[in-house]
Amino acid sequence: MATFDDRIRYMVHQGQSVLLADMSHCSAKDVGNIATLLPEFVTEHPEAAVLLLADFTGATFDRSCVERIKVAMVLDRAHLKRAAWVGIETLPKVYFENMQTFSKRELSTFENRDAALDWLVQPDQPQSPSRRLVEAS
Repeated sequence: MATFDDRIRYMVHQGQSVLLADMSHCSAKDVGNIATLLPEFVTEHPEAAVLLLADFTGATFDRSCVERIKVAMVLDRAHLKRAAWVGIETLPKVYFENMQTFSKRELSTFENRDAALDWLVQPDQPQSPSRRLVEAS
């Protein structure tokens, strides 16, 4: 598995910097560890400045990692301009809804990275309503 440093990195899409939190194909333990590290990268920026793409494709989840994601979401909230999630098919709906409620954030979800990146970099794009593309049980 790649180091966690490889999992949180900046990329450029259409000339804009996007912070990628790549949790694809990670165990629940690794998802929680990456989520715990993420605020360090986000909070070093001014408020409403960061475009964040979180990729959970093929990841597994448990209660512990979801709790760690929720804490990170609260810590990151003020610094995010927009956030997009992909690959949440394996995330149980109850966890997804709990994360939104706890963090007081609407989560914008997309089928793939390209769609998420295109949405993230659009100028003056309002936060879209959360879309649960694939229902997980």
